[in-house]
Amino acid sequence: MAQEFEARSVNMAGLVGYQAGSVVSHEVVKKPTGTVTVFAFDAGQGLSEHTAPFDALVYLLDGEAEITIAGRPIAAKTGDMVIMPAGKPHALRAVKSFKMLLVMIGS
Repeated sequence: MAQEFEARSVNMAGLVGYQAGSVVSHEVVKKPTGTVTVFAFDAGQGLSEHTAPFDALVYLLDGEAEITIAGRPIAAKTGDMVIMPAGKPHALRAVKSFKMLLVMIGS
């Protein structure tokens, strides 16, 4: 069944709050063709190296992160966008507390 959306403006960063020592997520859209999820990472928290079957776009809503893709570290801060190609190992670490919008694009 298709999910219905109400036309409205949403502050993406406000959908999740920081929690000490934790990673918090809120799934905004879940479709067979992809997902949109907002995450909040407390300082020092992260996601260990993994791969994904789809291309992914990360947009930093707040803070600073180090995103490593295929062994290459990328420094990202509020307002930056990073594209993570499908099948490439990647990991994320909060240099400072950060929030991100993750868009997974299925094909």
